[in-house]
Amino acid sequence: MKQFKLDDMQRGWFVGDFSPAAFVTQGAEVAIKSYRAGEREARHHHRIATEITVIQSGAVEMNGQRFDSGAIIVIEAGESTDFHALQDSVTVVVKVPGARDDKYAGEA
Repeated sequence: MKQFKLDDMQRGWFVGDFSPAAFVTQGAEVAIKSYRAGEREARHHHRIATEITVIQSGAVEMNGQRFDSGAIIVIEAGESTDFHALQDSVTVVVKVPGARDDKYAGEA
């Protein structure tokens, strides 16, 4: 058995083809991310990966739409999104497949 701490991972990413990682794979990337109210991520898109975001707690806005705890948002490859934490929030993010250097600023 191996053991890791989320705090030791890069911005909450703990599964994927990067270091540090609790499990290294090219098949997917997984993160648990915490945000304070008001934090933002700039509009971006992926050319290869589909990104699935679960709002574990709190409330966020993506593409001008509000999502509360329990929401699951799927952003397909080629779609763009931004992110704004309306409240302190925790998200679970899965990217399939894992694709290094597949984050591009702005619209697709």
